[in-house]
Amino acid sequence: MLTSINPNPHTRFYFLLFTCSSRRPSSNDSTCSLNVPFDRQSTPQVFSISGNTLNNSRSKSLVNIPKCQKGGTDQDSSLNGIEESPKDISGLNYRRGSLQPDKKGNFPAVKDAFGPQLTNDSFMTLPGTPIPSLVQDDSDDEFTEIPPPTPAEKEEILDPESLYFRDGRRKIDMVLVYEEEELGVMTEAEAKRRDNRRVFQENLVKEGLELELEHKDISFDGKTWFLKIHLPWKTKTRYAAVMGLKLPIKRFITISVKAWDDEKSQNKKESFWSKLQKKINDLTQFNTDLIREEPSFYESTKGGDREEQFVVKDRVTSYSSAQRSLVVMQILLRVKFDETDKVGIRRLLNDNTYLACFPLHEGRWEKEQSDGRILDRRKLYLEWARPGVWMKRQPLCLVRKYFGDKIALYFCWLGFYTKMLIAPAIVGTLCFLYGLFTIDSPDNIPTKEICDPMGPGNITLCPLCDKACKYQKLMDSCKFARLTYLFDNPATVFFAIFMSLWATVFLELWRRKQSVIQWEWDLQGFESDEEPRPEFETSVKTFRTNPVTREKEPYLPTRSKAFKFVATGSAVFFMLVVVLCAVLGTIIYRLSLVSVIYGGGGTFLKRHAKIVTSVSAALINLLIIMCLTRFYHRLAIYLTNVENPRTQTEYEDSYTFKIFLFEFMNFYSSLIYIAFFKGRFYAFPGDTAIRETIFSRVKGDICDPAGCLSELCIQLAIIMVGKQIVNNILELFNPKFYNWWRYRTHRSNTKDLSRKHTRWEEDYHMQDPGRLALFDEYLEMILQYGFVTLFVAAFPLAPLCALLNNIAEIRLDAYKMVTQARRPLAERSEDIGAWYGILRAITYTAVVSNAFVIAYTSDFIPRMVYQYKYSLSEDLVGYIDSSLSLFNTSDYHPGMGGDDNEEPPPPDCQYRGYRNGPDHEDKYGLSPQYWHVFAARLAFVVIFEHIVFALTGIMQYVIPGVPSELKTQIQRETLLAKEAKYEHGLKKSDNDMYEDLMNNLKENNNPRLEGRPAIRGSWARRLSRLSDGLDAHVEVTSRKKNSVSSTVWE
Repeated sequence: MLTSINPNPHTRFYFLLFTCSSRRPSSNDSTCSLNVPFDRQSTPQVFSISGNTLNNSRSKSLVNIPKCQKGGTDQDSSLNGIEESPKDISGLNYRRGSLQPDKKGNFPAVKDAFGPQLTNDSFMTLPGTPIPSLVQDDSDDEFTEIPPPTPAEKEEILDPESLYFRDGRRKIDMVLVYEEEELGVMTEAEAKRRDNRRVFQENLVKEGLELELEHKDISFDGKTWFLKIHLPWKTKTRYAAVMGLKLPIKRFITISVKAWDDEKSQNKKESFWSKLQKKINDLTQFNTDLIREEPSFYESTKGGDREEQFVVKDRVTSYSSAQRSLVVMQILLRVKFDETDKVGIRRLLNDNTYLACFPLHEGRWEKEQSDGRILDRRKLYLEWARPGVWMKRQPLCLVRKYFGDKIALYFCWLGFYTKMLIAPAIVGTLCFLYGLFTIDSPDNIPTKEICDPMGPGNITLCPLCDKACKYQKLMDSCKFARLTYLFDNPATVFFAIFMSLWATVFLELWRRKQSVIQWEWDLQGFESDEEPRPEFETSVKTFRTNPVTREKEPYLPTRSKAFKFVATGSAVFFMLVVVLCAVLGTIIYRLSLVSVIYGGGGTFLKRHAKIVTSVSAALINLLIIMCLTRFYHRLAIYLTNVENPRTQTEYEDSYTFKIFLFEFMNFYSSLIYIAFFKGRFYAFPGDTAIRETIFSRVKGDICDPAGCLSELCIQLAIIMVGKQIVNNILELFNPKFYNWWRYRTHRSNTKDLSRKHTRWEEDYHMQDPGRLALFDEYLEMILQYGFVTLFVAAFPLAPLCALLNNIAEIRLDAYKMVTQARRPLAERSEDIGAWYGILRAITYTAVVSNAFVIAYTSDFIPRMVYQYKYSLSEDLVGYIDSSLSLFNTSDYHPGMGGDDNEEPPPPDCQYRGYRNGPDHEDKYGLSPQYWHVFAARLAFVVIFEHIVFALTGIMQYVIPGVPSELKTQIQRETLLAKEAKYEHGLKKSDNDMYEDLMNNLKENNNPRLEGRPAIRGSWARRLSRLSDGLDAHVEVTSRKKNSVSSTVWE
């Protein structure tokens, strides 16, 4: 129990440090002790509650003062009512899941908190596992003021590589950091923070955690306190059961299940492709001597009919470090820190009660431990986070063990996406090479005509602006025409159809792989039992009775939800308008720059005015995009907090939708404009409507005579490649600079520069990855997927650029997480969340987008119409002249036309479009060829979409979401679990069933005892469903009431 120390007239101190330790293997007696500095005692002794001395090695500044045990234990002193500890331990029948005393009345260690009923006198103790006693609410305990450590205590050298408490046995699972103001007079805010820390840490101990505090006087700067948290075995197993955590899998054991009587040949000759695949796997395999190979469902069932192979999960005996930190974090999120309903470490971090909360990295990444051991962090750097291992497979098993399920699932998806990019990168490169090698072929007639100075290349074009621009020749667009052909060639249509089908195959194959990953990593059914966010529970003041559970729960009324959605939706809509205004500004900049260049630019600028305008406008657009992105990310977090979603998944989905909607418009709006709108509103050079206002001048923004595809290609390449380069530079150097500056600041505050910093101090110097660090990585890849699929017809090299970037991205993200950031808080996730729905929406949009790019942006359809409708020889000779319309310069109004200072204007000029000539009765009206091209374009879009959607639908039907062999495996496990549960239930006597029923009712309906809440309803329901999911290899047999076995889980 935490109690405030009587303050002096000017200051108050609060101190807590509970540790519960045990003597093993000699005894199963447990002690619950309090760690505080002992006044000048050089050789402290620790006493157990029975009076025996424990000769454990302790800190000279942290010693144990025993607490007195008064009678029996408090009935509700265990974990939130999950387990009872009766005061009178004689003559009671203990329910399943409770600790059973021996003859002396001591509570021994157990392997599992949810085993069968035990009444035998002999028990086994797990070696090396701390056995915490139940925390007793003892109001008689008094604490004295904590004196500063003595000079001898300060000179004590801590092991800088240690990951344990000072006793060297209990591992540090989480670290909290805080500082105390030393202004001479304690402020009200500081007093509140100290009181909140005291109450919070008291409640941590009540929840079953063990704490150890490093005094500020022995820290690196003399003012920072480090509170180390250890998760004992008993607390860990109980919370793991409540949260549905399962022990990590060591291996898969395959049992052959014969479904047919005939014998199948086992000695099949190995094919060429299998040999090639084996060589590739050997080449890309990481060092299995250093990192254990990940268990795989397909590898374990290899060599036979997979539906006849039954896979058994063989688990290890301890939880991973990521799972331990996950359990600790769940406790920290739900512990109160004052007398109100406010809970959670996040509130305390926001008001600077604590400065940081993080799990420790395991050792150093750049070298082994001093004793030669290679810890997991060093292994991850050697085989995963180095650029030199870019060809190696990712050790996802170790990534999951070290960082948790959510981060491992991200890298699994990223690796799969990168692998799938190989095929479109090869096909896109071949399409580009085809255009490169055939650019001077006889079939490329339009480009040859544009570049022919004696033919159509000598056609005079109308000026792009009034008075400042000059009349130009068509051959000035020769470079744009050659660039356009590289991407707009006969292979473009094939590549667009290929990419639409590839995107569908990618999503379906990922869905299959994700289902296998969920089974291998035990991720099924996590989100269906997700708890409400602590922020939601404490901020919502309205309650309702759940119609299913009949329990009161926080509830946000529909009217409040609608009001918040309208408010946040208005803010999002406003930001979308800002993006469109930025695009409009870029268009006006492009038009103005053309006038400036032709009006007063040099010869070089005038000669390359179109390229300079396109490139500079794209760079400015990229700069605006990056600035708006930074601002909107903060705004989206604020808006999502205003909405206050119920669960963390709903919170992330809401935030994801806002960010992606904004980023979609931010990155793709300029591309959409160039591809589908640029030049569509332009009538003819003498039109007065396009010159009325500054905004109507946008109608005069027309494409080059060679087409808009070249400009779209330049815009796409600059935004996509530029974004990747900028992000990679920021991801690499921003953490380095931040860590360097932070370490420099801390080092300047360090009193003893010769002293080595401890592991928790080293991690404290590093950058905090933040809660949404993984979100930014997902967003970057999803936007890249949009570039690869939406406008791939304009830039076939986009998949190749994405592939090269992702190869570096995997190692860069790994390097950043392993070496440059604090260890992220482990999180659980069943899938990639809302990102999968966004990927599917992009895939469907890509089909329509590529159809319109081919039909309206490229010249594929106009060329086909001319070749088969208007050409006498059914070729493209004369196509360029056919795609241009004639304009009489005498029809210019005053103030219009080109720069005529040097020479008189030509009698007529030509412009891009299908319109009647000046002598036609419908002067400058739309010609019949325009309507023929329009109908052909519309027909192509409809046919293209129907063909591609039909093929994608067939693929979705042919490729099931769950492999048939995995479905059979899951069905077998479900059947075995039901049979085991049924047979186990038949063996129970009526007394046992009645006893279990009464205990469950008592536990789930128990009101608040001693000021502490009973177990939450949803968590209690989880406990009742623990036996619904059973590992296939668990052998459930008939056990007698006096069985000496401690649990059915082996």
